[in-house]
Amino acid sequence: MGLADADVAALAADSALLDTKLAALANADAAHAQAAAEKTATRRAIEGRVRALARRIKAAPGYTEALGAQLSIVGPEDSTDLTAAKPTLTAKAQARGAVEIAFKKSKSDGVNLYAQREGDAGWVFLARDTESPYLDTRPLLTAGKPEQRRYKAIYVLGDDETGQFSDEITVTATP
Repeated sequence: MGLADADVAALAADSALLDTKLAALANADAAHAQAAAEKTATRRAIEGRVRALARRIKAAPGYTEALGAQLSIVGPEDSTDLTAAKPTLTAKAQARGAVEIAFKKSKSDGVNLYAQREGDAGWVFLARDTESPYLDTRPLLTAGKPEQRRYKAIYVLGDDETGQFSDEITVTATP
């Protein structure tokens, strides 16, 4: 082919450089996912402690609504009628075919999530989740090929679905 040793060496160096950059990207993705998970876990733990403290303060003998307002531990009453309400979903494609689905559970116990992919005869129960977001980690139907996924959810109280289904959202899951 008439390639000089220098040409072959340059191609080998370029290949090694690209491999290094791809490995760095994979490490950065993993570090980002770990940092995001730690942030979420930390926030949930702190919120739990703050809510427990607020409950203790509200149960104390000297507690008044005025004191609660001064401490900013009195929020508006949630008057949502779950029998007529529907969850709101947002979704974001993640690396390696995963999709993150965020929802607000209002005063429900959680949501039942349903999904539909190309080839599914109908909606498939995906999960019952009590904390947002949910991460759909199912592999792509065809490795390396993006696919459309549709999602919807309904509130859950106890063991029963209640209210209306959310609006359907569509996300392209990518490799």
